[in-house]
Formats: sequence, structure tokens, C-alpha cells
Amino acid sequence: MTAFDVAATGSTDTVEILDEPAARADASGRLQTSVADIHWSPGSPAALSSLDGSELLGREGVPLVEVFTAREQRARTSQAYVHSAVGARLRVHHVSETAVSGVHRLIIEQRDDVSGLVVRSTISRPEGLRALRVETTLSNTSDRPVTVTAVAMAFGIGRREALEGIVLGTAASEWLGENRWKETAVTDVLPHLDLAFHGQDARGHHGITSHGAWSSGENLPVGYLVDTACGEAFAWQIETSAGWHVDLSASRDGAVISLMGPTDLEHHFAHRLDPGESFEAVAVAVASSGVGRDDALAQLTGYRRWLRDDRRRAPELPVVYNDFMNTLMGQPTTEALLPLIREAAAAGAEVFCIDAGWFADTEIGDWWDTVGDWTEAPDRFTGGLAAVIDEIHRQGMRSGLWLEPEVVGVKSAVADALPEEAFFRRFGERVREHDRYHLDLRHPAARRHLDAAVDSLIAEFGVSYFKFDYNINPGAGTEWQAAGAGDGLLAHTRALREWLVDIGRRHPHVLVENCSSGAMRADYSLLSITHLQSTSDQQDFRLYAPIAASAPAHILPEQCGNWAYPAAGMSQEETAFTMVTGLSGRLYLSGFLDSLAPSQRDLVHEALVVHRRDRHLLPSATPFWPLGLPAWTDPVVCLGLRHEQGVTLYIWDRGDQPASVLIPGVRGRVRTSYPREASPWSFAQGADGLAVRTLAGPTARVLTIVEEN
Repeated sequence: MTAFDVAATGSTDTVEILDEPAARADASGRLQTSVADIHWSPGSPAALSSLDGSELLGREGVPLVEVFTAREQRARTSQAYVHSAVGARLRVHHVSETAVSGVHRLIIEQRDDVSGLVVRSTISRPEGLRALRVETTLSNTSDRPVTVTAVAMAFGIGRREALEGIVLGTAASEWLGENRWKETAVTDVLPHLDLAFHGQDARGHHGITSHGAWSSGENLPVGYLVDTACGEAFAWQIETSAGWHVDLSASRDGAVISLMGPTDLEHHFAHRLDPGESFEAVAVAVASSGVGRDDALAQLTGYRRWLRDDRRRAPELPVVYNDFMNTLMGQPTTEALLPLIREAAAAGAEVFCIDAGWFADTEIGDWWDTVGDWTEAPDRFTGGLAAVIDEIHRQGMRSGLWLEPEVVGVKSAVADALPEEAFFRRFGERVREHDRYHLDLRHPAARRHLDAAVDSLIAEFGVSYFKFDYNINPGAGTEWQAAGAGDGLLAHTRALREWLVDIGRRHPHVLVENCSSGAMRADYSLLSITHLQSTSDQQDFRLYAPIAASAPAHILPEQCGNWAYPAAGMSQEETAFTMVTGLSGRLYLSGFLDSLAPSQRDLVHEALVVHRRDRHLLPSATPFWPLGLPAWTDPVVCLGLRHEQGVTLYIWDRGDQPASVLIPGVRGRVRTSYPREASPWSFAQGADGLAVRTLAGPTARVLTIVEEN
């Protein structure tokens, strides 16, 4: 099995089918299931009333599904995605509960007799997790078209208007500055309005959104809420590579959080449903915990592994060397590559990926607007690209290549060879962004072009690793075969996912990295089927630390491709610092290894030995942040991974002077796993945790803690 395999079919044994929902609902209309508690009545739609008794997540009276159409938006005016007219009229017609291969599912079918929309919600819960996946399908059973403009999954938060003590955790993200988490008091964004006195819900809202095709380019599609008084926490993620939106609004008895894909207001989205047609809304996942943020995110970590179906295969975690970061920067040649190939192999790398530029003649210089053909440059490699790749194979490594499959440069012959409909179009014009056009993978000509390119590279060169990049944001999307540009973008991203799955079916030995201009499109629509995510393009090793430390809140530790790029000008401590960054996830190696001093080379080799020894722990490791999710400017940054052999701590000190820091809640025997021969940090075990004294910075260490019972 490969990471491209879709969800396991499993056995077909059904534990229970509930055809009459009233048979299990109590007198109040509450249905307790192995998935979650659901409430409805003859006069109200289905609502998630609780998940495992949580007081923070779930409340009766908040419709699980809100549907907005061109004909009808809200039944009661608001700026939030609540009180939709269709959502308020939905009535439960059928409920079934199944358990198949360790996954419990609750299927709720509701109908709105006015619009003729039937809404089918499938709520899946893997055994052992306090996490749910909610998938929603709309079907038009009327005799006239319905244009859908937004579909939200909504959940009640808290049980009173007073929301003091609840904090909202979100992460801003941009190129070179990914995963910048912050916590905000909910009362700072939803002021107390004495709504009970007025007998109405609030009309304002606090929104978090993405724009265009970079799903994590402004904000991460992940967040959490924590009640600091009792420790309950609720975390979520939205699973799309297109537009998404999170909406938090106040109600008389608490708050409502609405999680959704693209909308008409934020993303130019509209989807026309003709009679008999269906539309699949963007899936969302939610998780709850009674003991705080880290555990809620741990529940999402387990859920992501289930979503990738990792239990059905031994995941491949090879060490990858890539020639780009702080190294060749898109200008590879035979003369430049050969020493890097030999040094990467000597260090212990298992894949050598030739990054951008292999397709462009050296005389072109800036090849940015010429891409799209994906054939070897005639004059760049002495003896041809095959000779370079043969050397990679002779050195015992797998070979990889960089591609940016969805774009075509304006100077590429492909720009004229493909039909107009194969490209994004708006207002009757082909979309052009930074001298590039954007392919629409719904069009068969676009897909044939990319299939031919990938198949040819695999057949001709024996490539078994692809770094798929994505360096432009084409805006709202495309209007071809779409009611709105955002609808076209969503459909394209789903076609992209299907194309990637198909590559895995045709070439099951091929690994795919989901690089997106660093991590501008890092979401679990794509990460559920790809192998590795480059976490940043940040070239300053000091600034990379908080990015790498925060990444596992958003990405599985075994998918976090953290760059380590040692350079000849670095000190021993600085060399170890960048290697610790790589060790904190999947070590992603770069740099002019051939120019390093022997002592630096020893540090690189040692890091790869440590990583290859311990990487088997990553697919079951649970991340935690004993100092909190780091702020961008924090001098000391810490990530913890708890696994079957204990705890591994990754600590970076970016300050100029030695620091004394307490790592709370960590107790046990401490040893420095990396670097073993460097000047030691000092440690002292106390009742409140581990006291650490660092050196003058920048300095970093990997610590192994064997926890005491």
C-alpha cells in the first residue's frame, strides 16, 4: 500500500443500523450514539449536542449544517454564517449508525421541503479518538435549479453568553513566516452585549479566512478553543486546497463556530445544482479534550494518521537531500551536482532530489516564465541528465526531480499548444499571474499533458521521487464550467487530488512531496495522499526554529520536512542548530556539504545517524509544547515528541546570552541525543520540571527523557 491509497474498504460487518431515529432518542429528542450526541425534534434540525460529555463543544439548537443559496441566505439577519433559512428548515428523515473496521459512523439525512434540498451528513469517528470527521452532501430533489453559495458545519461553544476564560488559538502564515500561532481571548473578538436582555443573538462575527489557492498562505486551516477555567479544549481543521472560512459569533447562550469551504462573499463561490444533481461540501474535522490544547491537537494528530490510513502500511521515511535551499537555488549543472551527490550519499541520504532548473538551458538565466514542458535542458548537463541521475543511483540513492505541474510560463510552447479551456479563465481572459498561466486539471488536455510528463520522467530516468511545487496564487479561480470562480477553483483542486491519487495507482513506488512555495498549500486534502510537506522556504536558520517547532500542530511529525542546511561559514553550534531543526521532523538535508570543515561534516553525519536510528518513532509520536506554541520572536523555542521510548525534546535558544529555562511537566533521566560531543548544557531535575541552562546562542540540542513513573 502507498500513501496514495484511498480509505480502506475494510470489512462490511455492520454493528448496527438505526432506521427509526426516534427508537433511540430520549424524550428530549437527544440521541446518544457511539459517535456523538445528536439532538433534534419535529420542529428543529439536527445539532451536535455533545462529544463525550464536553461542556465546551456542542449545544442543542445550533443546526449542524447551515446552507446558503442565491435564493435564500439567512432567516434572521446577521453578518455571521448562522441562521440560514435552509438550515433552520432542515428536518431529520433518517439516521443510521454503523461500525466498520474500527470506525463508527453516524449518517444523518435531513430535508428542506421548501428548497427540495436533501442534506446527508456522514460523521465518522475512529475508535480510540475524540475526533470526528464531518462530510456533507447536498442533493437537489426539486424540479428547478438551486445555486448554493456556502455550506457550513456549525457547532455550539459554551453554554452562556459570558465567554470569559475561553481563548482562541489561530496561526497566521505566509512565505518564510509559517505557523505563527497566537492566542486571543474570545471576549476580545466577541464583546459582551447582554444578548439575553435583548432576546436575540449577536449580528457580528470574527472571521478567519483564506483567499485564492494558497490554503495555508495567510492563515492555517487549523485552530482551537480552550476554556482556561476547566481545561476543556476543542480543535478543528478544514480539509480543502481551495478557499475556506471560519466564523465565530456570539449567541444568547454561548457562541457558535462555523467551519466551511469557499463562500460567495469571501471566495466568489457559487455552485449550481440542477434537479437530480449533488454537491459534496468541504469536509471538516473536530476534536475535543478535557485536559487542554496539547491533547486536543494530539487527537487531531491521531485523526490525521487515520485519514492517511497509515495503519495499513509501513510508511516510508527516507532521508532526502535537495540541492535548492541555500545551495544551487535553481541552477543545477553536472559540475555542481556531482560533489553534492557523493557527499549526500556519504552522509547517509537515501533520496537525492534535483530541484528547479534542470529543464532550462543555462543561457536562459531566469527560467521562471518558460516552465511547462518538463523535458531535459539540452545544454545544462555534461553527458545529459541521465548521466547525473545514474550517478545518484550508483551512490545507492533514489533519484528525484522538482516539478511545478499546475503552471505554464507565458513563454513556454505549451502555452499555445493547449486549448484555452485547459487554463484558468475569468471575465473572458486567461488568468496570468507573475508571467504564468494556471492549468485546469478538470480539462482532459491538461491532464494528458501532465501524465505524459510524469510517465516519461519515470520511464526515461528511473525517477521515484517528485517535489511538486506551487509558487503562484491565481486568485479566486476559474469561471469555466462553474457558477462562480471559487467553484472552479474547488473543482480544480479536487481534480488535482484525483490526479495525484492516479499517479500513485500507476506508479506505487513513487514518493511525492507536497511543496507549495514553502508551505503555502499545506492542507489535509493533499497531505492525506502525499508523503512529505516542506515546512518553509526560510533560509535564515535562526528564523526557522519557531516554524519547525510549531509545524506538528498542523502537519504530522512524520510529514514535517524541516530543512537543515549547514554552511561553511557556520560555527559548530550554528551547524548543530540547523541540524536540530531537521531532526525535529523529517530531516530534509541541503547545503554545500562538500565545502564543510571536517568537524562540521561529523555533525552532519552524526545527525543522520540519529535520525535514521530514531525515525521509526515518528509515525506514532505525539507532539506537545511545554513552553506553549512559540511566538515568532521567542528567544527559546521547544517542541516535545512523546513516543513509545519516552520523550524527545528539541530546544533552540536564539538569544545571544545563555538562558535558564524551566521545561514544565517533564521529569526523568536526561541525556543529550544530539550533538553528543558539543559543549554541554546543564540540567537539573526539580519538582516542577526540568531546569535547563544553555550556552551563548544560537545553540540547540536534542534531549532524550526517560520519564519516571
